[in-house]
Amino acid sequence: MPPQLDSLAPLTPRLPSPLQEVEDERFTRRGLRLLLKRDDLIHPALPGNKWRKLAPNLRSVAETGHRRLLTFGGAYSNHLRATAAAGRLLGLRTVGVVRGDELAGRPLNPSLARCAQDGMLLHFVSRAEYRRRADPDFHAELRARFGACAVVPEGGSNTAAVRGCALLGEELRGRTDVAAVACGTGGTLAGMAAGLSPGQRALGVPVLKGGFLAGEVARLQRESFGGPRGDWWLEERFHGGGYAKVSPRLSDFAADFAERHALPALDEIYVAKLLFALTRLAAEGAFPRGSTVTAVVTGQSFPIKP
Repeated sequence: MPPQLDSLAPLTPRLPSPLQEVEDERFTRRGLRLLLKRDDLIHPALPGNKWRKLAPNLRSVAETGHRRLLTFGGAYSNHLRATAAAGRLLGLRTVGVVRGDELAGRPLNPSLARCAQDGMLLHFVSRAEYRRRADPDFHAELRARFGACAVVPEGGSNTAAVRGCALLGEELRGRTDVAAVACGTGGTLAGMAAGLSPGQRALGVPVLKGGFLAGEVARLQRESFGGPRGDWWLEERFHGGGYAKVSPRLSDFAADFAERHALPALDEIYVAKLLFALTRLAAEGAFPRGSTVTAVVTGQSFPIKP
């Protein structure tokens, strides 16, 4: 058997992550408090939900003795970047199966370039192949090509990850009425909702279009906890056209919000869409007066254009 990982010490997190109140008149004039759950400060290389989802999977890898980790993502995947960084820190080989074989002959965008710098082997596949990403036969083909490896699903969303994200909800018990998070694959919402106390609600803001996420969150909760957990709902109106689609209006909102509150540049793929959604929902009266609303800052800013 290959040697096991000696330690996950390089991934030691800052937990619980800080909870920061921001005074924003778009909320205060409606009698709302806005808090930021600064999960972007958990770990410099694996910020936010990426640490919460990857760390449990990496513990499983350590137990199996695998020295290679294979996972899946799109061209701007935060999950691929976090997996590549974890591999570098832990001495693991990493393989990223990337959606879009047309990208193979092009210069790498900044996100994929960072993956490559961290030692990740990038394997580009067609969209038809990528749809097989959960197929065990496809996994067997990939293992035949790249060697024995542990496979982590797209976005890191599996039972281990969902249970890890339940700790996020537990950290917010008694601190908020609504806990809101931007969603890609749904694992963070599934876990966070399960960790909250009765009476608290979890809101997911999908950053992909398609309307598939409710079924995914429900499936992840069934597989992780045996059934539904927590009070959660989705607001599907704020994906902005799809994953990594960022309009000038959203960029302007992100820059203004960061300047107002002396924050680092906002991640526009997830965090800016979440905060834009909460601002709109507050204006629409979606939250009862006197409510505390918490936005989970799941990641750091990274350029999405070469």
